[in-house]
Amino acid sequence: MAERAARRTRVVIMGAAGRDFHNFNVVYRDDPRTEVVAFTAAQIAGIAGRRYPPALAGPLYPQGIPVLEEERLDDLCREQRIDQVVLAYSDLAHAEVMHRASRALAAGADFVLLGPGRTMLAARVPVIAVSAVRTGCGKSQTARWLSARLRRRGLRTAVIRHPMPYGDLERQAVQRFAARADLDAARCTLEEREEYEPHLAAGNVVFAGADYARITAAAEAEADLILWDGGNNDFPFLRPDLHIVLVDALRPGQETTHHPGETVLRMADVIVVAKSDAAPAADVERVEQAARRVNPRAPVVRAASPIRLDDEAAVRGRRVLVVEDGPTTTHGGMAYGAGLVAARQAGAAEIVDPRATAAPEIARVYEANPHLGPVLPATGYTGAQLKALEQTINAARADVVVAATPVDLGALIAINKPVVRARYEFREAGDAALSAHVDRFLQRAGLPA
Repeated sequence: MAERAARRTRVVIMGAAGRDFHNFNVVYRDDPRTEVVAFTAAQIAGIAGRRYPPALAGPLYPQGIPVLEEERLDDLCREQRIDQVVLAYSDLAHAEVMHRASRALAAGADFVLLGPGRTMLAARVPVIAVSAVRTGCGKSQTARWLSARLRRRGLRTAVIRHPMPYGDLERQAVQRFAARADLDAARCTLEEREEYEPHLAAGNVVFAGADYARITAAAEAEADLILWDGGNNDFPFLRPDLHIVLVDALRPGQETTHHPGETVLRMADVIVVAKSDAAPAADVERVEQAARRVNPRAPVVRAASPIRLDDEAAVRGRRVLVVEDGPTTTHGGMAYGAGLVAARQAGAAEIVDPRATAAPEIARVYEANPHLGPVLPATGYTGAQLKALEQTINAARADVVVAATPVDLGALIAINKPVVRARYEFREAGDAALSAHVDRFLQRAGLPA
């Protein structure tokens, strides 16, 4: 015990290339009492085997910090005499959190969760944050709707996006995207493009990267207000002045089943019941009542996500391959998404199951996600995965592809079939509209409402 007290606390941070790096930057980087021995990586293909670079890790880490596979955690804790394991990624069922805790405890380490109080940064301009209880609730379209509303009031709005630093971490320390050419220059993955492209098309400037203190400073320099577009179901990296949290009417019962989704629901200033137009009325009511029980101080409003196809006639009576948003159908646990709904509503003669033509990289995605229906998740974390997506689509015996990913898929890969895009946007529903709460916040903040 005396030996342990005399040396630096040895820490492993479990992550997925986002919250893990942020927690290190704001809590551990400059702490001489702590030594972060390694990050471990999970959820995302191809992010292990790197190093958090010295330029980002700071003077206490002249060699940087290795990023290792999470499956090595138990041996790593024992071999390196780890004192603490810090969980720093999201969209895990509560039981999965405790399974990881059990591994850490059995290997002799404490298990730690860092909360919003220690990890949220303070901005010099007002912050509106959009979070959700699960991946795929509709945060991005809500953030785009908000940004359009703020621009119409003459407010310069900077969108700060939850991190996705899957490439060269030093180059990705601070990223600013104002045009599609910026995405090309940064060699963004398909998953990054799914989040950034719709914002750029809407006229927004998006900031992201690995060092959110510097990112926030860059955004503050050109904005009257910051809009935090959260990823997964994580709590914000910035301290919000208005925190909007989405629950999903299509996933009743999941309001409090995942970490840190339950946390953000309890933190919410306004709760939005998303997809209320697509779910049975009983499920909408069930989700709304559950949200009120968990957070009775927050007003609850409803929202719709109407889906439209660019060309319904091209789908009617045809054999259709559906490509869905990747994170929604993998991390988010949805069997299908807007694409399958739109294809069926348009009268597709057949939904072609992509498993029959899945390239090996894509077959591994299905193996890891047995809940998936007859849809193809838009996965492209690596070049090989993106090529496999192209091969899977082109080999399918389909007449047309319905693409419900927010990215222009045809601009990234060579598809040998017509592509019809499925689009879905935020729309207010019911009398207690989100816009009224946003306007009241703007008035309190002294901004044009």
